[in-house]
Amino acid sequence: MNRMEDAASLAAWAGGWLSIDLDAIAANWRALQERTAPAECAAVVKADAYGLGIEHVAPALDRAGCRTFFVAHLAEGVALRRLLPPGRTVFVLNGIPPGTAPVFVTHDLLPVLNSIGQIAEWRAAAFEAGRPLAASVQIDTGMSRFGLPPHEVVELAGQAHGLAGIEIRLVMSHLGCADTPDHPANQEQLASFERLASLLPPAPRSLAASSGIFLGSRYHLDLVRPGVALYGVPPTARRPNPMRPVVRLQARVVQTRRVQPGDWVGYGAMFRATRPTDVATVAIGYADGFLRASSGGVASLPDGGPMLPIIGRISMDCLAIDVTGVPVDRVREGMPLDLIGPHRPIEDAADAAGTIGYELLTSLGNRYHRSWHAGR
Repeated sequence: MNRMEDAASLAAWAGGWLSIDLDAIAANWRALQERTAPAECAAVVKADAYGLGIEHVAPALDRAGCRTFFVAHLAEGVALRRLLPPGRTVFVLNGIPPGTAPVFVTHDLLPVLNSIGQIAEWRAAAFEAGRPLAASVQIDTGMSRFGLPPHEVVELAGQAHGLAGIEIRLVMSHLGCADTPDHPANQEQLASFERLASLLPPAPRSLAASSGIFLGSRYHLDLVRPGVALYGVPPTARRPNPMRPVVRLQARVVQTRRVQPGDWVGYGAMFRATRPTDVATVAIGYADGFLRASSGGVASLPDGGPMLPIIGRISMDCLAIDVTGVPVDRVREGMPLDLIGPHRPIEDAADAAGTIGYELLTSLGNRYHRSWHAGR
């Protein structure tokens, strides 16, 4: 069996198929860049591009025109640098793990400096290198997560040599409630950021990620950092999704059966039929990242039609779908059903699981046959 035949067989044998539309990712980036211009639109590709394959996603974004990228960890930055042409900017959000400054310098990665200790380490690295080293400085404006708290920003601003040897390419913070546009914390954080950033040397500023972009131009500043919106997840809850869908998740029908009133389906006998019920067992479960909490959600036929309830508890490798009333030629062994797709948006699947699109997207496992599409 040659490599091409082997790939085709793996696709044919898979329990599920995850299709990723790279053109949609590029279109989403371009739409956000147009919305936020003249601010620069960067791209957050941490967590393997939110689980969708950074080796495919990052080059697609680069071809679309993106020139600044964000990852979470140093290892992600090293891997990303190998995928991009020279001259692209890569920020590492979690900053410098102790002792790793030389790795940042070797791979031309820019740390997001989140503490006085990280600033001191990068300052020492600049002294060792004999030249200024570029970085971002993050300010904590209310999330109490990453960044310098306000009193440390004031202290740093008062030190003559606190940022010696550091070329500040970006001053940034992160909004904690941007997906709720009317939340008062958004304006509070913006005001805090503007006040604290003014104490530091002049540099481009960044506050908005995916949801923050939709709070309006006051939040765009000099650079925006969309992540999940690039991958088709709605940036604002309870509002129409302005982004193109990116993923389609299909599961193979393994078996069909009819159960009678009183028969039960799945672990714990949580579902008991009240009428003759046609059941399709499909080959995706929580081991594939389709969460057990999604029990009670729905699926769809690939070409649309009525929503089909998921019944009983989701198992490790399979789940059951009520297909009563669907013609037998449309649900038979080997055929796909959509769990995420054109008739079942990712936000609906996430709602059914009691979670958010971020978690569902990044949880999708590695047993699917994955395909990436571009240039159509």
